[in-house]
Amino acid sequence: MVASKGAVQQEPAYVIHRRPWRETALLVDLFTLNHGRMSLVARGANSAKSPLKAQLQPFQPLLVDWTGRSDLKTLVQLEVRSAPLLRKTLSLYSGLYINELLQRVLPVADPYPTLFASYIDTLQALTGLAGRGDLEPLLRRFEREFCSALGYDFAWDQATDTGLPVSAGQVYGYDPAQGIVSAASRDARLNQLPGEVLTALAAGDYTSEASRKTAKRVMRVLVDYLLQGKPLHSRNLFSQTVSSSGRT
Repeated sequence: MVASKGAVQQEPAYVIHRRPWRETALLVDLFTLNHGRMSLVARGANSAKSPLKAQLQPFQPLLVDWTGRSDLKTLVQLEVRSAPLLRKTLSLYSGLYINELLQRVLPVADPYPTLFASYIDTLQALTGLAGRGDLEPLLRRFEREFCSALGYDFAWDQATDTGLPVSAGQVYGYDPAQGIVSAASRDARLNQLPGEVLTALAAGDYTSEASRKTAKRVMRVLVDYLLQGKPLHSRNLFSQTVSSSGRT
């Protein structure tokens, strides 16, 4: 909610990154409902006596007031809202992964309300995560929502270079600027994608290992394309600490 020019009140938000700033402040990146990614200075939040350091935590739903006319706003106050915590290692690292995607790729001050809703749904699903079999479809669907919000949506079952539907028994390629392409396309970053698997993914079917593997290959290429060479530290967390689960 906008209170006056340069001031915002009661804005739904989540912390996606924070770091020390100057002597006792924190520089906080938020993902917000109506303003997208925002950077705020939380003055005094890094001091021992401030409650803000404990409140400005990732995955914690907040209502935030800020003020300021530049890109860097000043936190005025916040209200903490209740939510279940991400306790399991896979859930926590998955949450860190999607936070890092938002923090590194989203432009400043562009609202993405549909993506914000998907983010909340994904966090809620992560709190009840049973295992890796449930994790992969969850992350792939969020990646699709994320890329779609940035204008990079595509259909699993449509070859964009020919305009023809994908056929079982044929193989296809993938190009991040176009989507699924025919095997003959010179622009393909990936090749040998089975048509029957792409058709299953179009129906939301991630049950087979082939579907999960194909979706992961495609989304990795697209996410890396959007990152433009920026590293994702959360991928290293997976490889170093959860070696049995592989990379995100």
